[in-house]
Amino acid sequence: MTLPVLYSLRNCPFAMRARLAIYKSKQPIELRDVVLNNKPQQMLTASPKGTVPILVLASEQVIDESLEVMLWALNESDPDDLLHSGCAEILTLIEQFDEPFKTCLEQYKCAKRYHESNLTECRQACEVYIKDLEQRLTEHAYIIDEKESLADIALLPFIRQFAKIERQWYLQSPYPNVKRWLNRYLQSPMFTKVMAKYPLWSEHSEMIVFTGKR
Repeated sequence: MTLPVLYSLRNCPFAMRARLAIYKSKQPIELRDVVLNNKPQQMLTASPKGTVPILVLASEQVIDESLEVMLWALNESDPDDLLHSGCAEILTLIEQFDEPFKTCLEQYKCAKRYHESNLTECRQACEVYIKDLEQRLTEHAYIIDEKESLADIALLPFIRQFAKIERQWYLQSPYPNVKRWLNRYLQSPMFTKVMAKYPLWSEHSEMIVFTGKR
């Protein structure tokens, strides 16, 4: 059987959430870890834009948007019902974060990296979204309701990034439920597996099969 191939970058949040969904789907794929300053020709042939994740199916169909990879994986197999039987609120919430929050997050990261004077303002712009999550997580264990959903694993890599920018500030921040939710994931066997380090792929590499526990 020819496995789907996922081109991935270990620390890229978009690739991370694709791996999370594939793990949750319990489907095997061939994982090819790459670095963006030395992109394999096979990856560029599949998707000339050259950003990860890129999923190449056995049919040679290419999926090169992270949320689409997640939806493909969970539509194929969703043993934990992360799609909540097609709950529209999940995709609406993800869309609200996928553009404006990530823009704020990039500005916050740059302000910290380059010691810019607007660091506090950039953080506060992100906090608008963090406060929304805090309220949701005050009401139930996961972002949508008491059950884990696609929204949780789609937002996880970006909330993790937010928490790392000013670590000491975050640890003292007034978001206990966001911290509880994030820590539950970061300390999980799933996250350890998803973040495992593999050799960079080349055409001479041995195949690495990645999957969740069955």
